[in-house]
Amino acid sequence: MRSAGTRRSSPVRPLTPDRKILTIDVGGTHVKMMRDPPGSEERLFTSGPDLTAGDMVVGVRDMTKDWDDAVVSMGYPGPVVHNRPLAEPHNLGAGWVGFDFKKAFGRPVKIVNDAAMQALGSYQGGRMLFLGLGTGLGSAMIVDGILEPMELGHLPFKRGRTFEDYLGSAGLERLGTKKWRHEVEAAVARLTAALEPDYVVIGGGNARKLKELPANARPGDNQNAFAGGFKLWTPGKHTHA
Repeated sequence: MRSAGTRRSSPVRPLTPDRKILTIDVGGTHVKMMRDPPGSEERLFTSGPDLTAGDMVVGVRDMTKDWDDAVVSMGYPGPVVHNRPLAEPHNLGAGWVGFDFKKAFGRPVKIVNDAAMQALGSYQGGRMLFLGLGTGLGSAMIVDGILEPMELGHLPFKRGRTFEDYLGSAGLERLGTKKWRHEVEAAVARLTAALEPDYVVIGGGNARKLKELPANARPGDNQNAFAGGFKLWTPGKHTHA
């Protein structure tokens, strides 16, 4: 795909009631996008290990030529600090750290961890722990409206392996579905005891492989990532760390 630098950035335009929010959910398999309001058409294209940040921008712009958007929300598959990716993604190409997304899109951009964005769209008040069962383990917590992205997947779990080693796709393949379900239940119990959430939301593509949800857990929905992206630009709805 062409680099984003081969395209001229359009001027930044203000957010007004007739302008829209473009939410982008960047994943290791697909890049998905939807425009506010929720429930509108979802569009996507294939990502993969060679997808660079510039490729992603070009792909999104090519697929949304007919969408008139004022601002962008982006869920990024990795840690984000001060609206910028802190590390390169494990399952995509290089060039994400230090990339100027605002300049490339030609409009304001808010970036959060992808699990945090889905958590925000799943939130129903109180203390909520979100766990995303996908290629890795996404995690975030919201306490009384304050969003805190987390990296629980890299914490030690047992036998010298991390939570992500057990609950991610590699763990599912290594353990088999039955044992993997047991480890999910054990991990949720341990994290619940440590963090004391009022409830746990379990999302991600592999959540559908659970026969039953652990105690105090609710099912997530990948579509909630778009709802979270829209909330990032809604004043008074939340505060994100």
